[in-house]
Amino acid sequence: MNTDNKISRRDFIKASALTGGALLASTAIPGQAMNLIQEQKDDNKFANDELLQGVCGIHLHCRPDTRERSMDEYSFMKDAMAAGYRAVMFKSNDFSCHDRAYIIRQALLGAECFGSFCMNRVHGNKVNPFAAQKAVETSGGLCRCIWMPTLDAAYPYLREGRKEKGIPVLDNNGKVLSEVVKVMEICAEADIIFATGHSSSEESITLVCKAHDVGVKRIVVTHANSSIWNMTPDQIKRCIDLGAYIEYCYLPCLWGREPKCPNTNDKASRSSCQWFASTRHGVLFLRIWARR
Repeated sequence: MNTDNKISRRDFIKASALTGGALLASTAIPGQAMNLIQEQKDDNKFANDELLQGVCGIHLHCRPDTRERSMDEYSFMKDAMAAGYRAVMFKSNDFSCHDRAYIIRQALLGAECFGSFCMNRVHGNKVNPFAAQKAVETSGGLCRCIWMPTLDAAYPYLREGRKEKGIPVLDNNGKVLSEVVKVMEICAEADIIFATGHSSSEESITLVCKAHDVGVKRIVVTHANSSIWNMTPDQIKRCIDLGAYIEYCYLPCLWGREPKCPNTNDKASRSSCQWFASTRHGVLFLRIWARR
């Protein structure tokens, strides 16, 4: 536009088009939706944090859930977009969230949000390949990870001294159960992440070996340093050598007697970029993402 307060023909046409477009949108979109669009545009409270630029969050517990969470998925996605996240993948221990990701994408233009699926007791007393198959077939193809049992896994049940048994991933001879192998095959065919969930360190190694043999390209060892899940550098290296990615969780560093941050002086950490740090609310994620 000219500085002498005269408007050029080009600027006039441009301004008219923008005004006309806004007017058309205001007649076609309800008032609340128009306010939401403006709110999204103005929400830049995280925009200046360079650490969050290009981040992928893949371990996010938000509402709705069977446990209380600090915020809901929709609100987190709005903040993530304002902060410059590359993408987000939600996790619910009990119910699906890939279907909600589909709805969030309709409400937030440009939202790169995905969901995942955990093999806990709500889907049966053993790992359920049928449920996994339906998860990857859900509209939008937004289920990008199948987690082995987490809150209902056999290992934490055993460590907590519970009378009932958790959901197993191995048989009595230490072999990967057939239903788990089937889920690995589903992950391999869909080219999505297979995650070890709350399996023990030894179970995780066995799962990684089998997933590698099955042809899974995206394998994550969950909570390699959290509480009762505390892998040694040698165990971590074995998994990395098979192509797995290691998740280090920051949450145990916030309480407890000793920090469990990754030891960057050990050989496994120095020799590979195949690890990432999670907060269990957001993840600073390196080098891996499900099918793009």
